[in-house]
Amino acid sequence: MASKAIYAVLAVAGIALASGAAWWYQKPRAANAAPGGAGQPPAGAAAGSAGKPVTVEAAKVEVASLVDDAQAVGSLRSRRSVVLRPEVSGRITQLNFTDGQRVRKGQVLVQFDDQLPMAQVQQGQAELSIAQANQKRNQELVAQNFVSQRSLDESAANLQVAQAKLSLARATASRLKIVAPFDGIVGIRMVNVGDYLKDGADIVNIEDIDALFVDFRLPERFQSKVQRGQVARVEVDALPGQKYTAVVQAIDPLIDANGRSVAVRACIDNRQLRLRPGMFARVNTVFGQRDNATVIPEEALLPQGDSQFVIKLIAGADAQTWTTQRVPVQVGIRRPGTVEITGGLQAGDTVIRAGQQRVQRDGMKVSVVVLNPPASSRPADGAPPAAAAAPARPAAPVEAQASQAAAGANPCLVAMRDIRAVPAPSPSPSTGPQRPVTRNPA
Repeated sequence: MASKAIYAVLAVAGIALASGAAWWYQKPRAANAAPGGAGQPPAGAAAGSAGKPVTVEAAKVEVASLVDDAQAVGSLRSRRSVVLRPEVSGRITQLNFTDGQRVRKGQVLVQFDDQLPMAQVQQGQAELSIAQANQKRNQELVAQNFVSQRSLDESAANLQVAQAKLSLARATASRLKIVAPFDGIVGIRMVNVGDYLKDGADIVNIEDIDALFVDFRLPERFQSKVQRGQVARVEVDALPGQKYTAVVQAIDPLIDANGRSVAVRACIDNRQLRLRPGMFARVNTVFGQRDNATVIPEEALLPQGDSQFVIKLIAGADAQTWTTQRVPVQVGIRRPGTVEITGGLQAGDTVIRAGQQRVQRDGMKVSVVVLNPPASSRPADGAPPAAAAAPARPAAPVEAQASQAAAGANPCLVAMRDIRAVPAPSPSPSTGPQRPVTRNPA
């Protein structure tokens, strides 16, 4: 028992000695690590915040002109397009056009064999003449009481039948002539003289391309911005380097449930005939323009949840030293590398564009190595900074241009002017002005 007690005392003593030695070994290192302690390493080996300011890159808040627009792709379509097809079967006797020819409305383009219908027309004219003569003779005889009223009624009915037969014969004969429904350019014909065609067979297409439609789709979030009369810039891959102006003419009231997009149709003046239907188009729809927008580099933004922040720099006593301040901002239009700030900053402020991760708290001293305000966007000396972004300026109205256009001017503007000129129905003078009636849609 005594030996066991001695072993226990020796074990406890050994543990105590080992703990004391460990404490004594670690005590000088802790002292060296503490600020001001003995053996502290040089200032360059510790955190640089206590020695010199953190280095960051900064940029000025600039004033620029921004265009509120949206990009999309679409296709060009003819303003009016039709494929001529016969309503009845027949043999072609005349083709009064050549491929690619410009034709006028009402011009006879295709003539079918009409010998039998024209003979029926002549027969109808003869029967109408006999019916008219019988009707006139019966009217005279009834006046003299030589025939009954029934004979006069029968002759009147025969006259109506003869008139109907003649009208039917003329309508049948007119279907053997195919005329141009509007002014346009014919395509490449698919038939020749002597061909026998059945009803509904394709003959040739007619395209009205003095004005072209460009059909495209925009995401549903733009449906409240796009309006009739706005301007869209159109580029086609087939004609690189050339830009065309289109006028928005129609907006589909139905949102596509599959792609969540709205269909838009714009009109392009194509009287020079450079564009063709079916071309692929890149459309840039302009909703408005801000002339005095405050912008910063996009990399200066610090997103946090649904909010956006920037680190603003406040000039210190030293020209090379700045103080940081975290500022919430409101974001407007985004462009590649640039973002509009609608609230939280003013023109002329300085923000950090690179090195935000080195700033741990507000009030830190930093040193700026790059300050890059472009000279072109720098405000003039003495000019007051913009307090807030100017409201978006709507796209230039095209109705004013349409009112100045002549009858043979831009067909897109003339079409919009005609739509605008349609008068609203006026109230009946007998009943006076009508009050609008509000009804429950249910």
